[in-house]
Amino acid sequence: MNPNESIYVNLGGAVGLHRLVEVFYQKVQVHPNLGPLFPTDITPVMEKQYQFLSQFFGGPSLFSDLHGHPMMRARHMHIPITPERAEEWLECMRIALEETEVEEPLRSFVLNRLAGPAHHFVNMPEEQE
Repeated sequence: MNPNESIYVNLGGAVGLHRLVEVFYQKVQVHPNLGPLFPTDITPVMEKQYQFLSQFFGGPSLFSDLHGHPMMRARHMHIPITPERAEEWLECMRIALEETEVEEPLRSFVLNRLAGPAHHFVNMPEEQE
């Protein structure tokens, strides 16, 4: 990890981030609690995630340029996000970071950076059994 460069650059720029998003959504789509929350055609979701993460990690402001201010919590209010789902989302990202060979300390740094927003999106308590 080069501390003088952005997370975006450290992840490999556009190519590295696209690969991370692809591997991440492979995990999400088959996850029993997360997969059903997403549309069958995941391509538009993946593209928006790529655009947002590019900007979030210090790369080009693709999301804002195309969609306006991110307002990510508001954009996710229609999805039932529990604390458990936030953790499962982060676990899918952790696995994707490992599978795309993102090394420490960058892997932990990325996960810590994403943990705040993941938990900020929580909009309902845990589901009751």
